[in-house]
Amino acid sequence: MALSEGAMIPNVMLTAADGTALSLQGLVGAPLVLYFYPKDDTPGCTREAQDFSALAPDFAALGARILGVSKDEPAKHQKFAAKYDLKVMLATDADGHVLEAFGAWVEKSMYGKKYLGIERSTFLFGADGRLVRAWPKVKVPGHAADVLAAARALG
Repeated sequence: MALSEGAMIPNVMLTAADGTALSLQGLVGAPLVLYFYPKDDTPGCTREAQDFSALAPDFAALGARILGVSKDEPAKHQKFAAKYDLKVMLATDADGHVLEAFGAWVEKSMYGKKYLGIERSTFLFGADGRLVRAWPKVKVPGHAADVLAAARALG
């Protein structure tokens, strides 16, 4: 991972699902779950978004925000969120600079062919903007609950 525990949240911009600019540093002040996923409306990504959405009230009770990021366009995020009644914020990193800053843009291999893509990964930041924990190479089943347990341990 490009960030190590204790590192401050990078000063980077994303595009929110409504098309507005979204600063990661602007989210400091409350715990933040930042997760990167490959593509809207695919089985694993849908399950992950639904799992985080199901636990959104528990995260909210801790004051924590949840932000999912992919390279999908804002309009696609809006359709994805509406289709599955998602309770998480979604954002776009169209040029991949945020993915690269977090080490989530990696070389992958499928059927012997190499390509660049998004590695499913999650980062938990404390209210002070410091990285508390990172989960690289996420497997979806049970992951949202694991992140919630780590968020509860913050205090």
